[in-house]
Amino acid sequence: MQKAYKLLGKHRHYDWGGKTFLPNLMGVENVNHLPYAEYWMGAHALAASTIQTPDGEKDLAQFIKEQPNQWLGKEVATKFKTLPYLYKILDVQEMLSIQVHPSKENAVIGFNAEEAKGISIDAANRNYKDENHKPELMVALSDFWLLHGFLAPAILEERLNSYIYFRPLMNEFRGVDYQNLYSFFMQLPMEASDSILKPLLEEAAEAVARGTVTKKDPHYWANKYYKDGIPLKNIDKGIFSIYILNIVNIPKYQGIFQGAGILHAYLEGQNIELMANSDNVLRGGLTPKHVDVKELIQHVSFVPTYPLILKGEMLNDQETNYPCPVPDFGLTKLRLNAGEVYTISTYSLELLLVMEGEVVIEDIAYKAGDTALLTPNTMVKLKAKLPALLFKAYVPK
Repeated sequence: MQKAYKLLGKHRHYDWGGKTFLPNLMGVENVNHLPYAEYWMGAHALAASTIQTPDGEKDLAQFIKEQPNQWLGKEVATKFKTLPYLYKILDVQEMLSIQVHPSKENAVIGFNAEEAKGISIDAANRNYKDENHKPELMVALSDFWLLHGFLAPAILEERLNSYIYFRPLMNEFRGVDYQNLYSFFMQLPMEASDSILKPLLEEAAEAVARGTVTKKDPHYWANKYYKDGIPLKNIDKGIFSIYILNIVNIPKYQGIFQGAGILHAYLEGQNIELMANSDNVLRGGLTPKHVDVKELIQHVSFVPTYPLILKGEMLNDQETNYPCPVPDFGLTKLRLNAGEVYTISTYSLELLLVMEGEVVIEDIAYKAGDTALLTPNTMVKLKAKLPALLFKAYVPK
């Protein structure tokens, strides 16, 4: 068995994706001007990667299924049965849906309940695609913006009071009742929510036109979502979340972790995302996809969130770790100077993504946009042909 293989991921063409960042990184000619939203690296059933072998391209998920101990390492195979993480690159041109992910326990319950009801796994109204949780770590590849958890009580109270349309909602919040506030608004009749959101969006459009708001202001993002015009009715209730969640700016190469229950949405920018191997997403608006408000409310953590931006912890002069409070995955950043050699001792199947420069691994060159799969329980040497920046996904011991 080789120590390293070149891995080929799968592109996902969601409407919110950009059209240049990923094609430029991967050396792909986007002749059809498709949105390149995500690049998946891993063994997820929806888009498993392939690896280059002497016998041609082979399906990674199939290799893992046939020889789990060999491809995952015995301890990882025993604990997780499959590759426990999914590794992605995202290019967020338009904001993603407001969403939350269930805990492991609740994912099992929800999945089994929908199975018992006979809901097809690919049905539009299916909430649970698997039995796994979906904690996520993201590291920015550009100046990045996202919504992340509820505002602190005093800030949220001030926010509600500062917009005349929200002031009646002060009675629902009462300075601390996040669940009541959010549930009340999300379950309002559409006519009632429209009467709040329509004048709010008109005010947002005027503020943006005057140039009096920045990306730190919810008006900026509300206006961006409806930049082509404000509907007369049936306005997406997800707009409300933009005003009650933290708007967080992540500088390049810094990150943030999002666990179960955190209401969130990516707004703009490029990032690396590493998550548990799951596709369980419960949505709360800003999307044409299925929204199940009652199910969503059961899984939201209705407490204030104080965003913790991860700058990374230096392991040595070359490698920086981004702490993850879960056993499923870990992520480090590697910076190598031209001619520098770096040795990696693997425990699990590790994926090494090259973002800049070029490295040689086992006599094979990997340039920007390439990914190397390193097999478990082996020692691999990297030699930088050019100054290189890499990100390594792995399963921690």
